[in-house]
Amino acid sequence: MADYAALIGIDWSDRKHDICLIDPQTGRRESSLLRHAPAAIAAWVTALRARCGGQKVAVCLEQSRGPLIYALMKYDFITLYPVNPSTLSRYREAFSPSRHKDDTTDAAYLAELLFSHREHLRAWHPEDEQTRTLR
Repeated sequence: MADYAALIGIDWSDRKHDICLIDPQTGRRESSLLRHAPAAIAAWVTALRARCGGQKVAVCLEQSRGPLIYALMKYDFITLYPVNPSTLSRYREAFSPSRHKDDTTDAAYLAELLFSHREHLRAWHPEDEQTRTLR
């Protein structure tokens, strides 16, 4: 398993993304918001690359397709870990039986999945050109 400079959970929405970053060495967490705009995402990724010294970063998100995946897949230092929405829902329910959904908390749960259960998650690898052409 690759070592990562940061473990990140992103809860995606149409207008903004809630982000939770965990430093895997210290367990320290920080939360932030990111506007859903190509320029904002590109600026965040550039700052993240500089902050992590170009080392690998793991990003967990609750989707396997969509604009955020496509925006992040082009960066060679980011490894994407998409999870099924039901996986996050069950994880959330374990800690919040009321099933209260909160974007900031969901981003933290996604980062925790990477921090505590990464060996059970599968990294996303883009489809080959032939498969994309068939789609």
